[in-house]
Amino acid sequence: MAPAAPASATKCSSGIVISVLLPLALLMAAAGTSSAQLSTGFYSSSCPGVYDAVKSVVQSAVASEQRMGASIVRLFFHDCFVQGCDASLLLDDTPSFQGEKMANPNNGSVRGFEVIDAVKSAVEKVCPGVVSCADILAIAARDSVVIVRAHTIGQARCTNFRAHVYNDTNIDGSFARTRQSGCPRSSGSSGDNNLAPLDLQTPTVFENNYYKNLVCKKGLLHSDQELFNGGATDALVQSYASGQSEFFSDFVTGMVKMGDITPLTGSGGQIRKNCRRVN
Repeated sequence: MAPAAPASATKCSSGIVISVLLPLALLMAAAGTSSAQLSTGFYSSSCPGVYDAVKSVVQSAVASEQRMGASIVRLFFHDCFVQGCDASLLLDDTPSFQGEKMANPNNGSVRGFEVIDAVKSAVEKVCPGVVSCADILAIAARDSVVIVRAHTIGQARCTNFRAHVYNDTNIDGSFARTRQSGCPRSSGSSGDNNLAPLDLQTPTVFENNYYKNLVCKKGLLHSDQELFNGGATDALVQSYASGQSEFFSDFVTGMVKMGDITPLTGSGGQIRKNCRRVN
C-alpha cells in the first residue's frame, strides 16, 4: 500500500508526461556513457541554420496538433533505448529488411514520422548531406520539449489502461470511474482505441502534476502507478511531486544521458538522404 503523502508535499485534487519521464530521471544514477567524440557545437560551422530549420517545422506541427510534441519525444525515447540513438526506428521495412517501426510495441502506436520527414526535407534545403537523421530526431525532440514547455503529457489507449481501471486496487475510485466511462470493460469493442490523457488536470503543461497524480493514486497506467506503490521508487516520485525544480533538473540530465546512448560517430553510419531508408 502506498504511503500517504505529507500535507506539505502535495494535495490530491479531484480533477509517458508519457511513461518515459521516470526512466529518463533514473538515468541520472546510471553509469556515465562515453561521449568523448560528441560536441554540442558540431554544426555551428557545417550547418549553422539547422536549429532554425528544425524548430520551424516542429513549431508548425505542434501548433496543428499539441499531442505531436509528446509523440516526437516518444520517438526519440524508443529509438535510443533500442541499441542506441541511431534513428533506426525511422527506417521503413523492405522485402529484405525488417526494422523496428512495425514491431508490435511500435506498430500503430509510435507516431510523428511524417514530421521528421518534413524536418529532414527542411534541413536538406539548408545544408544537404550534413545532418544525420539521428541528430535531426534529437533536435526535434529537444524543440518539442521547449515549444510545449516540455509537456508532462501524452495519451494512452483504452486497451493499455483497461485492466488497471477495472481490476487494480491501488487506484482512486473516482478517477477509475471517470476513466471507465470512456473505456468499455469488454475488449474488442469500438472503444478499444479511445484515448485518455496521462495527466488529467494539465495534459498540455510541463510541470510535476504527473507525479502528484501518482501520489494520489491517479496514475492512468498500471506501470505508472507501480512507481508509487510501496516500492523503491516511492521516494523519488514523492520528491518530484513536492519539488518541481528537482524534476526539471533531472529531466534535462536524463534527456542528455539518453541522447548519449551508443551514438554513431565518425564513419560509423551514414547521413541518409531519406530517413526512411538507407542510401
